[in-house]
Amino acid sequence: MAVFLERAGGRIAVTGRSVSRYGLVVVLAWIGAGKYVKMESRTLIEHSPLMSWLYDFFSYATVANALGTMEIVAAVLIAVHPLWPRISAAGSAIAVVLFLGTLSFLFTSPGVVDTVVNGFPVLSGQPGQFLLKDLVLIGVALWTLGESLESARERRMSDASPNRSFARHP
Repeated sequence: MAVFLERAGGRIAVTGRSVSRYGLVVVLAWIGAGKYVKMESRTLIEHSPLMSWLYDFFSYATVANALGTMEIVAAVLIAVHPLWPRISAAGSAIAVVLFLGTLSFLFTSPGVVDTVVNGFPVLSGQPGQFLLKDLVLIGVALWTLGESLESARERRMSDASPNRSFARHP
């Protein structure tokens, strides 16, 4: 069984990469679409020294729609990786910035820690555990950014290669 799993390792890794990339796409698109029907981050943004100033200039709905649009755009750009890896890298970079903002809420939002048990802080369901998942999501976004940049570099190098075959072109 171990030998079978070792041989299957490459296929499992390829599957994992696809699930990670397109799982990130689904999460971003779904959360982004949700910003149009429900503003769950209003309280988080209000307590953020990095973002609370937005409400001095824009309504809650405008901020929600802008964030939702950025999340949906990032999702679409990440999804086009097989065709346009450089464009996909831009989507991943947007996602990294979005997740950095969200992770900052772990330190600025009231109610992140529900209680302390034997000196260990226990996260609340909302917002604590809700925000903590973004630690994994930013990791996936960084990975997709790196993979997209590497794919774009490889494509550029192969396009510039003097050994490139032009047999298809008369």
